[in-house]
Amino acid sequence: MAEFKDLFQSADWKKEKHAPAIEAPDKIKKGEAVSIKVSVGKEIAHPNTTAHHIRWVEVYFLPSGEKFPCQIGKFEFTSHGESGQGPDTGTVYTAPDVTLKFKTEKSGAILASSYCNIHGLWQSSKEIAAE
Repeated sequence: MAEFKDLFQSADWKKEKHAPAIEAPDKIKKGEAVSIKVSVGKEIAHPNTTAHHIRWVEVYFLPSGEKFPCQIGKFEFTSHGESGQGPDTGTVYTAPDVTLKFKTEKSGAILASSYCNIHGLWQSSKEIAAE
């Protein structure tokens, strides 16, 4: 039987265009809002066409010592050049690039996942320390 966890792929985002790149400070101040940027295709551009695109990105925070993460953002990218005239004939294209803010009292890990309509599910993580 297939397990959902077995479907996620990971790689260094500097070498793989599908892996989410997480940009966040290594250290944050407890209780203060921190900006996080998550993008797909930061170093190697990902196609953004009707036939090949990133559909969504989800961002979670897993506090140290806890079992379950908190979802801190879910973003859908729904325009990939499609139009009534056919694929890649439209003029609107969304990019898989988001910035969000959150605050926490604990150290932990930022977890990001993304979905490519051709190459499936991808994940990345980054540890942060709250001081």
